[in-house]
Amino acid sequence: MIRVLLADDEAMIRAGVRAILAADADLEVVAEAADGRAAVELAAAHRPDVALLDIRMPGLDGLAAAAEIARATPSVAVAILTTFGDDEYLTRALDGGAKGFLLKSGDPRELIAGVHALADGGAYLAPKLADRVIGRLRATGLGRATTARAKVDSLTGRERDVLALLGAGMSNAQIARRLDVVEGTVKGHVTAILTRLDLENRVQAAILAHEAGLTATR
Repeated sequence: MIRVLLADDEAMIRAGVRAILAADADLEVVAEAADGRAAVELAAAHRPDVALLDIRMPGLDGLAAAAEIARATPSVAVAILTTFGDDEYLTRALDGGAKGFLLKSGDPRELIAGVHALADGGAYLAPKLADRVIGRLRATGLGRATTARAKVDSLTGRERDVLALLGAGMSNAQIARRLDVVEGTVKGHVTAILTRLDLENRVQAAILAHEAGLTATR
């Protein structure tokens, strides 16, 4: 069972999201919060697998709450669930340690898929945002690509393989099956990649993989 924390200051939105998640027998909402500070406290108390946070909440906003949860309770995969898909919000969320960014206007199936991906150790961006991020990366030019390739060159061959699969959005379990290794080995490679490349999370690693031209199919 995947345990979910839901934080949104609008009770009707929480009810709607809860109903969507209830359609999947493997998902369970174990706690709800109406503000960011309560979300941080509930994350520490319940240790859910995934926390879904709105951005605009009273007191501590969702972006600040996401960063605090990522620092204080790193076992919780944090995702922003919002109507605001601005680049500034997306960048702040990922820099703060969020592993996912979902839109309330998206297909309910995207929400369920995103929660499963996050619980399985992966990262998830709403498809509309992913297309925009990739387009922005393509527009950054040769300079960023050259820098990214220089960073990737410091990795071992197997670490580059893992990074390419991260770029394809795969979870640790999926990467382990693809490379025919145990999941613990993949976790070790991911930790080494993030440390060596000075990255905060898997989403940043996936972006770097695209910048460096590392490609893999799911």
